[in-house]
Amino acid sequence: MQQHKRISFIGAGNMSKAIIGGLVSKEYPADKITASNRSIEKLDLLKSTFNINITLNNQEAVDNADILVLAVKPQLMQEVCQNLQINDNTIVVSIAAGLPISRLQVFLNGNKKIVRVMPNTPSAIGMGMSGIYATAEVSKNELAEVDNVMQSVGKTIIVENESDINTVIAAAGSSPAYFFLIAESMQKCAMDMGLTKQQARALVEQAMLGSAKLMQHESSLELSELRHQVTSKGGTTAKAIESLQNDNIEKIFANAMQAAITRAEEMSSQF
Repeated sequence: MQQHKRISFIGAGNMSKAIIGGLVSKEYPADKITASNRSIEKLDLLKSTFNINITLNNQEAVDNADILVLAVKPQLMQEVCQNLQINDNTIVVSIAAGLPISRLQVFLNGNKKIVRVMPNTPSAIGMGMSGIYATAEVSKNELAEVDNVMQSVGKTIIVENESDINTVIAAAGSSPAYFFLIAESMQKCAMDMGLTKQQARALVEQAMLGSAKLMQHESSLELSELRHQVTSKGGTTAKAIESLQNDNIEKIFANAMQAAITRAEEMSSQF
């Protein structure tokens, strides 16, 4: 019989709610989950929705944790952590973007078992993508436990270098906003061409969803091959692709992703 670890969340925002919801939906015992927050409203919602344990006392959440998830904003992390007394055997998981393990160890008075996780917002519907990096002090079994927690809200990859977490931010953490911006632009263009807002939204939404599903279904094919299958020589799609390439779409995305990485690097020295 599986021995479920006690999991505590400091912070009761959207990502905590998503992970807790994912765990409970996969029949993780609610009585093994605790959430703390400085205001009661979000805690009451988690309690009423998932029947987990709640507390206004962060140390109480720590004391009830084999795995402690720090789900607070980077700028608040030092304040939240400074008075916590954490057992050396507790696995500390941070989902704060841009905060390196070296800073977290200072905030946590030298705790070594730290895992950085970068999830994204589709985790809220169980379709997330998370990157995971762990210190050497985290055993393979402990890393697998954290991995299982994050798989409750989607897929995961484990990276070997902490710097790769910034790439995860650029490629997955921030990327839902890229896709929403593309969809927004396409919707506006279709509306300008005469379609209603609802018609344009339906066309773009289903085209993006279908394309993502097809990409997943045909995972053995290169993305370039999938593109070529849509692009008949001399046809309408070919002209659209030619226009995008003439406008250097690859450079546009390279600049955007590098900007995300640069900001993550800047944040690492700010908090």
